[in-house]
Order: sequence, then C-alpha cells, then structure tokens
Amino acid sequence: MCPHTQYPPSTLQAVRCAHIVIMAELVPCNCLAAADASGRMIRHKIFRRALGPNDIHISVTYSGICHSDIHTAKAEWGAKAYPLCVGHEILGRVKAVGAEVSKFKVGEAIGVGCFTDSCRTCEECGEGNEQYCSGPGGNHGTYGSARPESLHPGGVSQGGYASDFVVDENYAIRIPEKMDVAAAAPLLCAGITCFSPFIEHGLKAGQTLGVVGLGGLGHMAVKIGKAMGCEVIVFSRSSSKTEDALRLGATKVVISTDAEAMKAVSRTCHFIYNSIAFAHDVQPYLNVLRTRGTMIMVGGVPQGAMPGGTFAIIPRGLKIAGSCIGGIRETQQMIDFCAEHSILSDIELIPATPEDVDKAWERAINADVKFRFVIDTAKTLTAPDAA
Repeated sequence: MCPHTQYPPSTLQAVRCAHIVIMAELVPCNCLAAADASGRMIRHKIFRRALGPNDIHISVTYSGICHSDIHTAKAEWGAKAYPLCVGHEILGRVKAVGAEVSKFKVGEAIGVGCFTDSCRTCEECGEGNEQYCSGPGGNHGTYGSARPESLHPGGVSQGGYASDFVVDENYAIRIPEKMDVAAAAPLLCAGITCFSPFIEHGLKAGQTLGVVGLGGLGHMAVKIGKAMGCEVIVFSRSSSKTEDALRLGATKVVISTDAEAMKAVSRTCHFIYNSIAFAHDVQPYLNVLRTRGTMIMVGGVPQGAMPGGTFAIIPRGLKIAGSCIGGIRETQQMIDFCAEHSILSDIELIPATPEDVDKAWERAINADVKFRFVIDTAKTLTAPDAA
C-alpha cells in the first residue's frame, strides 16, 4: 500500500439518481499536496466523489498557482488538515457527465474557480453572488473546506493540483476553445477578481483607472481595464516595472514614492484598484482619486491602512470598497469577455513535480514571476508510486 494514498473505507459511494439509489465508484485522483504546514509538496493520491446525476468528471490539463494556495497550505489563514491539495484555477476537459447534466458534453473545455458549491437558497446565491453565500457554511471553497463525505471523500475539499476533478455542472465555467491554453487558467481567480468589481462599480470607457500593485492581480487589472476602454495609470514604488506596465497596456507609470509625481496626478482617477496585500498607507492613493471616486481593495491589509481615519474620505465623498472574486454567472461573462478581447495572463509554465512547485512557491513569495505560474498537470503529473 502506497504511504501517500488517502484510502477511503470503501471505493463505492451511494448516489441518488431520480428516485433510485445506486452504488457508484469513487474517482481515483493523483495530485500534488502540501504534506504539512510547511507547505512542502508531495505526490499523493485521493478520491473524488462518485459521479452524481448533475456532476461532471474533469480531466485536469492546467492548474494555476495563486498566492491563496500558499497562504492556505502554510496555515497562515487558519489550521488545515493534511495532506492538502490546493489550486483553484483549474482548466480541463469533460471526461464524463452525470445522467442529468445538460450544460456540458464529453470532450468540451471546462474550468473551475474558487468555489464548487453554495447553499443556492440565500439572497446572495439568488442574485448570482455565490461567492458571498450567507447560507449555512457559506460557499464551498475549492480546497480546504470541511464538508460532508458525500461531497468530498475524507471530509475536506481538495483542489486542482490534480489529475481529476468532480464538480456540479452549475459551478463549472464553459471555456471557449481559443481559451483552452495554460495562460487562461489564472483568469478563474485573478481575472474575475478584477472583472467583478469593475462591473459592480460601473467602470466604463473614457474613465481613468489607477492600478496599485503590478503582480498577478494588477497585471490583469491593466489588461481588462484597457479592454474596457479606460486610461490606465500604474502606480509602482520603483521604475523597474515601467516597461512591463506599458507593454501590458498602461498609459503611464507613476512612481508612488515620488511626491512630486504623485502630486501631478492628484484627483485624476475615477477608480483605484488596490491589490497590495501588506500593511501600507492608502492616503497617497486616495489623493489621486477624483471627488466621489472609489478605491477597490482586493488585497488583505491589516489594520492601520487609514491613519487619517474616516476624515480621509468624508470631505470629498470618496468610497473604499472591498471585493472578493465573483459569482458563477459573472465568471462566465469574464471568460467570454477575455475571449472576445484575446486577454490571457502572462505566465510561466512549470512541470507538476513537488520540486518544481516548491520552487515556484518560493519565487511567488519573493515576487519573482511575471506574472503567474501555471502547472502543466496533464503532461507531467505522475502517481505517487510511479515517481
């Protein structure tokens, strides 16, 4: 018996189809998983739930690496059960479908993002904002979410650094054929984290969008903002990212540590997209907002970001808005928009080995990537006993 295989008590699972309960086989799955809170990767084997009537069995081709994977695997956002397979930027092909699936066919390109289910009955779910599900347990995170064995054998959801995935058709994204490439995988997190607040807050052609932080999220904000017809200003602490920012579509780059340069663009931006995920003073960026402008915050920032308190926003009617990924309908709209405008993420493709993912995580922590890593799952992932 392989020591890196998570064996359930049985590989059979009861599945209800119409009014009949049948016994169906669990789906075996090779994966890369964090061995413990160090985040160290190991080859591992898990089981996905047996295919239910509304389920899709996906053969995973690519899995993007998001910084959330690292935070979660290293238990920086709370304790987790290990081994844990992470990854919520999943591209693949439909391998099989349940008896009642109507939205997808075998062989079609398909994607899965940051959650795989929700309560489906709360106000948020009814409005298509499943990411904010207020029902019992909230949305079902693609990985690390404690759920019933019937949904996730082992009692915890396992992510996309894997060979196979099973998901309800209502939580999957149709991927246009032209987008079935590795560079589309990060759109399922980074892309929607930009697109959703832009739509929600009414970003439109002719407006000026400021982007703070030119990383995995920021570089997608530049591309999507430009495609929406905006003038895009990138704010950076140094000039080292100027060439990349202009190549991605920015109109100009402003060095945020240069007081005169910041003063020159005072009150010019309708929106600021702030993706910085560490403690920083937002006041310099509030100063470049037009009156009644909005700063969209998508990076988790500890307390102290507004040393001036609410008086930093009251006198000019400024708004600071949080945003978290997007709903299923909105994610589909984002993928279709990106297909229409030929928008992809800038990526570095890596093999699906523990060593390569460990190195990629270390480089991501040090911001040493332009601008996302994607794992070549289908071509390079092997079973734990075949390594």
